[in-house]
Amino acid sequence: MFIEMLEYVKTILLKVSFDKMLFEKELRKAFKVLERAELKQLRNWCYEQFSGMYLLILNRVFLKPKV
Repeated sequence: MFIEMLEYVKTILLKVSFDKMLFEKELRKAFKVLERAELKQLRNWCYEQFSGMYLLILNRVFLKPKV
């Protein structure tokens, strides 16, 4: 069964959300496998789902300056 990569990443993030280090690690890995449009969707979803718990991590990962 084919699962869209974005949905797969969301599933993983939900499963590791109990641990902030694992969560950040998996979130950073998403940047290697997702397209730009998918990353934008992931960003929106992450802020909806996890901003109460991991706002600092989300800001660190998604708002990093582009070099």
